[in-house]
Amino acid sequence: MSIKLVAIDIDGTLLNSAGQLTTGVKAALQSAKKKGVRIVLCTGRPLPGVKEYLNTLDLLSADDYVITYNGSLVQNVATQHTVFSASLTKNDYLKVNYMAQKLGLHFHVSGVDAIFTANRDISPYTVHESTLVHMPIKYRTSDEMVKNEYDMIKMMMIDEPEILDHAITQLPLDFKEQYNIVKSAPFYLEILHKGANKGIALAKLAEHLNIQQAEVMAIGDNENDMAMLEYAGVGVAMQNAVDKTKAVADYITTASNDEDGVKEAIEKFS
Repeated sequence: MSIKLVAIDIDGTLLNSAGQLTTGVKAALQSAKKKGVRIVLCTGRPLPGVKEYLNTLDLLSADDYVITYNGSLVQNVATQHTVFSASLTKNDYLKVNYMAQKLGLHFHVSGVDAIFTANRDISPYTVHESTLVHMPIKYRTSDEMVKNEYDMIKMMMIDEPEILDHAITQLPLDFKEQYNIVKSAPFYLEILHKGANKGIALAKLAEHLNIQQAEVMAIGDNENDMAMLEYAGVGVAMQNAVDKTKAVADYITTASNDEDGVKEAIEKFS
């Protein structure tokens, strides 16, 4: 069965280590699109952090869709009609913020158009996220977050990799069972709605588009990509992927994201 939809992670997959979309990858995606293959960016980033690449790849029509916030939101690019969403609540905020404080970690919340943090000493990794996804940082106390109506789509515990890795081992089982918790970078632990991940989002979109599971390919590199690789008819891990992601893949590219690995996958399967 031929591939009709390709879901592609952005950081570490679509982009090289310099954060660039190479001419080789761009040409391969444009060629696949001309053949009628749907190209869907599937990322932990919010929409403002994806628009540059949607524009570059000409994925701006009413036939184009994007999956953001690690599967918490699926939207039509042109109309921003929501196909699927799974946000977090004020009660979730209190639980996750408390856990971050208990573990001594920095913490922030990603909304639709801003990043919120109650940390007076803002983590440099929060600043990095703000720059990466083109969203402002807004300082809000815990009380303000609870009293006001803010969209809270995903929450992130943040710190130096060795500090974060140790803290992850201290997370109570009952806390982990309440959320979908994924590591998207050595310094980012993302807390999502239990019913949100890239695999669920991709399945919802495929159903919406009347595309069979076997007709879907997914390409990724990190732990937050595992669910979509497991769902897809063809799950592709980049050569630079973490071992956990490689373990669930149907195919591992011989080329990394610095060597046009996405181009290799597109040309092999589409």
